[in-house]
Amino acid sequence: MAELVKVAVDAMGGDNAPVEIVKGAVEAINESSHVKVFLVGQEDVVNAELAKYTYNKEQMEVVNATEIIETAEPPVMAIRKKKDSSLVKALYLVKDGTCDAYVSAGSTGATLVGGQVIVGRIKGVERPPLAPLIPTENGCSLLIDCGANVDARPSHLIQFAKMGSIYMEHVMNVKNPKVAIVNIGAEEDKGNALVKETYPLLKNCPDINFVGNIEARDIPSGKADVIVCEAFVGNVILKMYEGVGGTLIKKVKAGMMTSLRSKIGALLVKPALKQTLKAFDLEQYGGAPLLGLNGLVVKTHGSSKAVEIKNSILQCITFTEQNINEKIKEKITMEEN
Repeated sequence: MAELVKVAVDAMGGDNAPVEIVKGAVEAINESSHVKVFLVGQEDVVNAELAKYTYNKEQMEVVNATEIIETAEPPVMAIRKKKDSSLVKALYLVKDGTCDAYVSAGSTGATLVGGQVIVGRIKGVERPPLAPLIPTENGCSLLIDCGANVDARPSHLIQFAKMGSIYMEHVMNVKNPKVAIVNIGAEEDKGNALVKETYPLLKNCPDINFVGNIEARDIPSGKADVIVCEAFVGNVILKMYEGVGGTLIKKVKAGMMTSLRSKIGALLVKPALKQTLKAFDLEQYGGAPLLGLNGLVVKTHGSSKAVEIKNSILQCITFTEQNINEKIKEKITMEEN
């Protein structure tokens, strides 16, 4: 039997912790025999939640942590002061090699700081980016960066493109993934100083499939597999995606209930529509990996329900089995030499 992929989960992080976090962890191990989950949190609380479920106990372990880092706490101070928090202890399980990956719906700031300070960056990686998968007409694309590096430099964006290409090719099985940089027009001379300086560097990069600029309106159609931008732009795109997606789903559902005819029609199209809408549900794609660290760190939405936690844990399996960190190390080391 292949060695289990070990995932440390912050059981106390997020708006719906520990109920949805524990439920998602149980669903993950019930779906896959290739993973073992280490639930890190207040032992009595976590065990009380686990008692509700049936699961393979060999695939689950509870690690006691007495403290909780709240979302509003200053990240650096919280990491330093709350050594016995679920977030910090889960990150240390990755640092010491006990676990291969970390998943949390808790404080984004503390996860970003802890990922770099505790787990540590791969040598040569300048800035680890957050990279969520977003749904498109063709499947999904990787948005990189969406929240970790607001003031990025061209050299950072080049590394984002390379790491994103590795992820899409080996985790999502997209051969020769198309890379584009977010801009306000298709022309090469458009954009701000950062984009103008980065464009020719991406164009002349031999180991990525650069296809040029991409406007925000073209992202949902799947014109590129890796969407490169600095974190301010990426976060705006991601939040707009979430807001528009949620609003459209509500409007479609409301429209189907306006008359008897529409209700009958809704019954007829419900199976196909449900499947279509599911493809545009961000929860189906799991969390955002913080690429370029010595171990896998995955940040999920603060409001994550069990399905997103489950999918975030399951994505750790492919990431680990495909040795994504080793591939990134090889790419970055090759650049330095």
